[in-house]
Amino acid sequence: MTPDQPVDLVLLGNPVFADRVVENGWLAVRGAKVVATGSGEPPQAASTLDYAGKWLLPGCVDGHTHAAAVQGWDGIESMTRAAATGGTTTCVDMPYDVPAMVQTADLLREKAAKVEALAHVDMALYGTMRKDGGLGDLEGVIEAGACALKFSTYENSPTRFPRIAHDVMREAFAIAARHDIPVSIHNEDQELIDALIARFVAEGKIGAEWHEPSRPPLSELLANLEVFEIGAEAGARVHLAHATLARSFDQAAGYRARGERMSAETCVHYLILSNENMIAAGAKMKVNPPIRPAAEKEALWRSLLDGRIAFVSSDHAPWPLERKQAPVIFDNPSGARGIDTLLTAFHDEAVSRRGHPVTLVARYLSEAPARHFGLWPRKGGLHDGADADVAVVDPTAVWTFDESMIDDWLKWSVFHGRQFTGKVAATFVRGQMVYDGKTVVGPKGHGSFIPPVGG
Repeated sequence: MTPDQPVDLVLLGNPVFADRVVENGWLAVRGAKVVATGSGEPPQAASTLDYAGKWLLPGCVDGHTHAAAVQGWDGIESMTRAAATGGTTTCVDMPYDVPAMVQTADLLREKAAKVEALAHVDMALYGTMRKDGGLGDLEGVIEAGACALKFSTYENSPTRFPRIAHDVMREAFAIAARHDIPVSIHNEDQELIDALIARFVAEGKIGAEWHEPSRPPLSELLANLEVFEIGAEAGARVHLAHATLARSFDQAAGYRARGERMSAETCVHYLILSNENMIAAGAKMKVNPPIRPAAEKEALWRSLLDGRIAFVSSDHAPWPLERKQAPVIFDNPSGARGIDTLLTAFHDEAVSRRGHPVTLVARYLSEAPARHFGLWPRKGGLHDGADADVAVVDPTAVWTFDESMIDDWLKWSVFHGRQFTGKVAATFVRGQMVYDGKTVVGPKGHGSFIPPVGG
């Protein structure tokens, strides 16, 4: 870039990449794209914003959200508004929507159109298939722009969240392999879990303390091996959607060592909370697979630092609290909202509390998920030519998260009352500010549907 090439916007601060930080630097934007980063004298720009001392992070790519799982399409607007407040600039949204899963090309295109009309930030979309007779629709779902497919080994509903039988999954994996598209799995063993829940209910063991024992490590590890073996036969890219155990990442690494393309993500709550927190909070903190005891949390951190975790996501699930009041823990829906705390919570735990470099944030919340879903190099980084998606974070801000701060229809969080160090000061999506540190200023409809690169 030369002086005779003016830019629209310059952000002053410390640009963060997955492998380095540019101290006292700047980031230049022309139109919707990053055109340069550097240190020293910044280029002339129509507008310059001074965020000196703050991180200029690539906007988060949250690889696991459920925008339309409860409200339907209206949930897109609400969730992406919350995403903007938390520095997430691209949501990779799961297909288990109401009133119907994204199981056909027409439904994926309809959802993409709703993203263009309602979203405050960008979105990429998962597709899935019906329990019976859905194989014929998978090619169309992929060709319509799905960035990944999602299946489950555990069935919550035969129509809304079905378990796909092994023989059908085998064929679906082969289709995914032909298109080189990742297949994400909800990884829990149905037979073992259902038997344990039935036994616990019969014995009157219905409190929150029985949730984790009803879905023990064995239920996760068995399901992992099933899908990894099917994927290995098909040559598919099989990915665990929310691994809670260090051994799950060991399993995936073992398959990779043999030349297979297996991977696994974890969610931010597994890295920060423990089963003891869940027991105290009750159904509010009920998620599947469950939050494990504190010792397992430490093992997950070792897996992350060893590079065995693919990326970290929120698994944002927008259940209203009135749906989580059943006296029997097993009768409450699973999932917790959290898209607006993904960046803050991970930064606080990784950088402020554990002393790791901020480059981990750029790697695990931005670049790695963007690469996984085929969104790189458009998303996930601050390199020349990338979309100018930026999360500005004040690393010194010490504050307490309060549910009253939440900017969506659900005024609750598993992190209510937790003190964080590090706060989102602004969010930019494709060069436009959508959050100014206090208010969402980007309009609904600014967000775009983002298919995989080349899709």
